[in-house]
Amino acid sequence: MFTTGRRALLAAARAQAAARPGVLLHGPAGIGKSTLLTALAADAPPDGTVLRCAPAEADARLPFAALIDLFAPVPESCLAALPPEPGAALRAALLRGPEPADGQGLLAVRVAVLGTLRTLAAAGPVLLVVDGLQWLDEPTAEVLAYALRRLEGHGVRMLAAERVADGGQPERLRCCPPGTVELPVPPLTDGETARLVRTALDADLPPALLRAVQRTAAGNPLYARELARAALTARTPAGFPEAPPVPPRLRDLLLTEARALPAAVRHTLLVASAAARPTLTLLRAAGLPDPAADLAQAERLGVATADADGIVRFHHPVLRAAVHADAPEHGRRTAHALLARAVTAPVERARHLALARPYEDEDTARTLMSAAAAARRDGSPGTAFDLAALAARRTPAGLPSERAERLLAAAEYACDAGRPEEAAEAAGAVLAGSDSAARRVRARLVLLRGAGQALEGAGDLIEEGLRDAAGDPGAEAALHHWAAVRGLLCGELAQAARHARRAARQAAAAGDTDTGIGALATLARIRSLGGRPDAADAALAEALALAGGADAGPESRRLVRMRAILALDSDRVTEARDQVVRLLAATGDSAGAEEALATRVALTRIQVRAGHCREALHTAAHCSRTMAGAAPALYAAALAETAGGTADEARRLAAQAVRASEADGDRLFLLRALAVLGQAELLGGDPRGAAAAVEALQRVRELGEAMCAADPPLLHWYADLAEALVVLGETDAAGEVLGAARARLAEGAPGSVLAALERAEGLREAGLGRAKEGVVRLHTAVDRLRRLPLPVELVRTLIALGAVERRARRRNAARAALAEALETAGRIGAAPLAARAGDELARLDAGERGAEAGGPELTPTEARIAELVGGGATNREVAAELFISVKTVEGALSRVYRKFGVRSRTALAHAMAVAVIASGAAAVDTGDDDQARSPAQVMTISQPARARAPRTLDIRG
Repeated sequence: MFTTGRRALLAAARAQAAARPGVLLHGPAGIGKSTLLTALAADAPPDGTVLRCAPAEADARLPFAALIDLFAPVPESCLAALPPEPGAALRAALLRGPEPADGQGLLAVRVAVLGTLRTLAAAGPVLLVVDGLQWLDEPTAEVLAYALRRLEGHGVRMLAAERVADGGQPERLRCCPPGTVELPVPPLTDGETARLVRTALDADLPPALLRAVQRTAAGNPLYARELARAALTARTPAGFPEAPPVPPRLRDLLLTEARALPAAVRHTLLVASAAARPTLTLLRAAGLPDPAADLAQAERLGVATADADGIVRFHHPVLRAAVHADAPEHGRRTAHALLARAVTAPVERARHLALARPYEDEDTARTLMSAAAAARRDGSPGTAFDLAALAARRTPAGLPSERAERLLAAAEYACDAGRPEEAAEAAGAVLAGSDSAARRVRARLVLLRGAGQALEGAGDLIEEGLRDAAGDPGAEAALHHWAAVRGLLCGELAQAARHARRAARQAAAAGDTDTGIGALATLARIRSLGGRPDAADAALAEALALAGGADAGPESRRLVRMRAILALDSDRVTEARDQVVRLLAATGDSAGAEEALATRVALTRIQVRAGHCREALHTAAHCSRTMAGAAPALYAAALAETAGGTADEARRLAAQAVRASEADGDRLFLLRALAVLGQAELLGGDPRGAAAAVEALQRVRELGEAMCAADPPLLHWYADLAEALVVLGETDAAGEVLGAARARLAEGAPGSVLAALERAEGLREAGLGRAKEGVVRLHTAVDRLRRLPLPVELVRTLIALGAVERRARRRNAARAALAEALETAGRIGAAPLAARAGDELARLDAGERGAEAGGPELTPTEARIAELVGGGATNREVAAELFISVKTVEGALSRVYRKFGVRSRTALAHAMAVAVIASGAAAVDTGDDDQARSPAQVMTISQPARARAPRTLDIRG
């Protein structure tokens, strides 16, 4: 099974194999060359001849060993057709006859192989497959080089693989036909390695071990599989998870020659493998007499080397892990003890000390905790977790309280590092075994934090925590705040507001400023989502007053982010951007994975609205790297794709975000993910996309109503729903949606909301046949948006205006609106909207030609219905195809009849055929090069130029 990266490489190799006489895949051992070669060879024509060999290292010393394998399928009849001397020489080389006595054997073999391949090629295509050019015996290599230079144009092709060192070049290209293309096989990405491991094991590795496998395998599929299998069956993970266990089979493969090195060299390699950053200086400080000389011997075997700066580098990370794993346990402990005395950094010293003393020891545990705190202060929460977890394991059994405290610290560090599974494991151990109510509360708070967006099932965890926290206002405040966050995510806004207010009161009683700020910020978000901007501002003002003397701690940062989101929703985009950019500049990723993700998701939203589409793609990619697979990261990526990427990728990512949000029970991000899915579907402007958009956006409406939400983004999404309904011809339903949105509109609503509703209302008016009224509303929306820093919204509205003007045959006005939309979209990097504007301009040009031929103007849905009905489809079949009601089909068909001036399906088909003929004449007159235009093209229907494959995605997951 190929991962995504290998599929792309396989496709490229297939294209080259079809165009070139040969393809040579090259890369290090285990990189996947043989798998690719097998897949390529499977494409060989069934009527051809495939000759293959896969020599091993031992075969390289055997003359003609590879040729014997290669020619095994060649029938004797082919050899019999050769002249006597070459035939006898080839039979001797293939061990089918005696050696010729004239001394001309090698040349005769070359001539014979050339003749045999020509004979085979005369009967059909010939494919040579050589897996392992590096082990080709020299006589066979010479024969192939001779023959393939002379077979150009004879239908003989070659697929080959050659093992080379990392970054090296193949040395046996001469054995391939002239014109052979060289394709390096690159390492897998971390994501592809994770998928490979999951497939190979049919199970998931613990995150720490998976990261260790990814780091050690360095993209090599063979190493990844072997390491993962060993890691899965190991009884305990590595004490400090730098490398996974290396199984004996892999060690035997990698270290056969290295094991023969002198003991002093092997000891130097072991100490170097144990060091985090090995150098010659460090090795000498550890007591090694001449590490440079030792490494010179190791370099000759391709194991490790010291560069000009004295830095020791193993030729592959797996070699380092194999050297360490191959040593006896006492040898590894000795190496770490030497390094503990030699290193100066506290973190490194503590690590080596712990690994040199693999037993319970309180002094070691305290040293590790001190180093963990230092690592966290230095912005390395992952290292802090590893050290604290190791400290907990080194804590004597007679000190359970100390062990529990260290586990809780490790859990908190793991949360900071974005490693929720490990945080949950450490906190769960405390929750299960501690007799301290306070520690159980802390453990539950860690579990809540590590749950991310998946808080729907956390009600019992909060309630149990509140029972343990009774009488402790600080702990109660934190738990009520989590209850408020859970209510916000689950759409229980009234309960969420009650918990937020109580959290603020309890935090004030406990003197816990950070929790108080966070509770008030959450209350502001709840009020904003409920469409109460004044109440949101009041809560935010109270939080700001409370934060007056506070530093930029986690809750203060959240407050800044909240202010930015409220500013964004009020169309104060520049203010929002400045606040978030300053926040990122001050904190970066040091605030922890969750904080960094939340801030960058907010920045992505701001950049999209501000028209910084390319920057939004970059920011969203950073979100994905921070917490891959998390619903907020997927949402941000999908949103950025709708602005600056492609509609197809936006749909794919949005669907993933929908599924992730549903799995988490996170209704807040489910709203956003469904909304961006609907927006992505609308980008094409065609009925099928509109039907999918209605499905997604109708769920947004239902969820919003269930949550009693009425904030500005929700009203934008109502407008999108109405627009999708108009595309489908469902103008009555669109009117009802717009009426409901207007009823939820608060006094002083942002201009962008009003413009979105006006755009949808203008499109609805046009859909009802009132183009003049529609143009007026669209102009009002355009004028409103010109006063706001929202270029993406302006482009959308200009495209809508241009489309309506085009259908009203106001071509100059349509061209002006669409040209402005295209120029603006190109300038801001809004690729999907630029494509949409380009499509509309193309339709405008086609409409001018159609007008010359007398073709009518149809809406997108009318055009598609006309095409299907003209092809013989019934109304019910059309409705099923377009995902609309039969009533909508009937209404649209009546309008089509009127535009064509016909009264029946038969007459419609005839009129469409006449339009095609007339269009052909117009094309001749105008010099149009299009040879075959469909009735849909003739009638200037609003169908995208790019075909979209049918989709059966169930967004409910």
